[in-house]
Amino acid sequence: MPAPTPEPVNIQKQRRGLSRIWHAGRYSVEGLAAGFKESSAFRQEVLLAVVLLPASFWLGQTWVETALLAVVVVLVLVAELLNTGIEAAIDRIGPEWHALSKMAKDVGSGAVLLCLLLCGSVWAAALYQRFAA
Repeated sequence: MPAPTPEPVNIQKQRRGLSRIWHAGRYSVEGLAAGFKESSAFRQEVLLAVVLLPASFWLGQTWVETALLAVVVVLVLVAELLNTGIEAAIDRIGPEWHALSKMAKDVGSGAVLLCLLLCGSVWAAALYQRFAA
């Protein structure tokens, strides 16, 4: 008698076609919701994005400028979600302090900081060009 095949660890790997796309989309929406629930920084950045994304259409004078203004805002959200994921994974390991855990969290936070600085710089340059130049 053949040995029974074990249940797959991740059923998503077995899915194909539209079912896979549907479930992947649902998981992505759940990830956004988890980021919104778990991270006050992500909530603040989403509120900022609600203002800045429509403003990018007003401020950008070409489609490239508009796209750049929008992309840097979305990049901040992406970095914050990744940072939240890193922090959750590290926190799952345990509450005790460890140098590598600290480094992972600090690097994730550093990535968010760089994205915020990039976003602020691009927006400052666009505002300067539009109003001061």
